[in-house]
Amino acid sequence: MTTFNVIVEQDEDGVFISEVVGLPGCHTQGRTLDELMERTKEAISLYLKEQEDIQIKDNFIGIQKIEV
Repeated sequence: MTTFNVIVEQDEDGVFISEVVGLPGCHTQGRTLDELMERTKEAISLYLKEQEDIQIKDNFIGIQKIEV
């Protein structure tokens, strides 16, 4: 089992969007966070199944909010 970092955002219509760090182009969306997480797991599984020689690049450090 592999652990992935996922960035979650919400668009102007309230739809949640996830992007999987280290898997370029691996992203999905959902109406609820639960739906988003299920779809994200599915997207990761499909991504890994299609990519035979994948090297996961995960140099993710974190996210920081800055007020200016």
